[in-house]
Amino acid sequence: TGISFYNKYGPTEATITATIYRYEGDELTGSDLPIGRPVSNTHVYIVSEGQLCPVGIPGEICIGGAGVTRGYLNQEALTAEKFIGDPFSGISGSRLYRTGDIGYWGEDGTIMYVGRRDQQVKVRGYRIELGEIESVLQQYEAISQCAVLATGDDTQLVAYVVATGTFDKDGLQTWLRSHLPAYMVPGIIIPLERLPLTKNGKLDRRALPPASGLITSARAYVAPRNDTEQALVTIWQELLGVEQVGVYDNFFELGGHSLMIMKFISKIKLEFGISMPVKYLYELTDIAGIAELIDMQLVNRHDNISEEYHEITI
Repeated sequence: TGISFYNKYGPTEATITATIYRYEGDELTGSDLPIGRPVSNTHVYIVSEGQLCPVGIPGEICIGGAGVTRGYLNQEALTAEKFIGDPFSGISGSRLYRTGDIGYWGEDGTIMYVGRRDQQVKVRGYRIELGEIESVLQQYEAISQCAVLATGDDTQLVAYVVATGTFDKDGLQTWLRSHLPAYMVPGIIIPLERLPLTKNGKLDRRALPPASGLITSARAYVAPRNDTEQALVTIWQELLGVEQVGVYDNFFELGGHSLMIMKFISKIKLEFGISMPVKYLYELTDIAGIAELIDMQLVNRHDNISEEYHEITI
């Protein structure tokens, strides 16, 4: 508190200092961090789809100038991908290094750092920066560390958290819903004793355990009690990638989302020959309730068929 210091930003490929910013006192607020302005003989561009981004619009941070290296030794393909011609400087033969970092220009000419390009994902039509979700998670008092990944064909958000005490999954999800848009709330939250780190002490995302098989419910396990519940359990296991499903487990707590709801409806139609309204699956979020509704519809359909047959025979 009250201490001023310098933040120097720059990848090894463009020297370790490409921009610099002086923090004053208690200035560290918000999820986006200022990394300052380019140092001498360095050019920095914010680029999206080959075009320069205006103030406030995020894009990839690209660095040019005297500090840009020649490339990677004996890695021609990677060099060609990361080191490109500079179309903006007007200087023949100049090159840019694509950092893979996302940032934007502030009104005062300062560059704001948002996160990594490879941490941007598209979920249900929305482009999401995983670092933003992690920043909000870190604000929850019972969480000391966290990491968020996107996984699955339908791009589910999975949060790995290290709790400081007893882990309250329901409490955390309720808190997240009040601080994030619904499409940014992780459907799967997995508690870990610690996050895996690389030799350099950074988060090793590749070493995080796969969500499949680790998703658990806070509810006591109750096995399926009839054929309808068993059929629904099998469907959920296939859809959610969860090995054990109880009849009172919550569809959304196990990683379900709106896109899976539509697949679930299709499978119910195929299995039971019943068209299930979407609203019922949002109201009845466990297998016990859904199975009871399906059985009622099957009974009613059978009774209607019997009445029609009786009228015809008479």
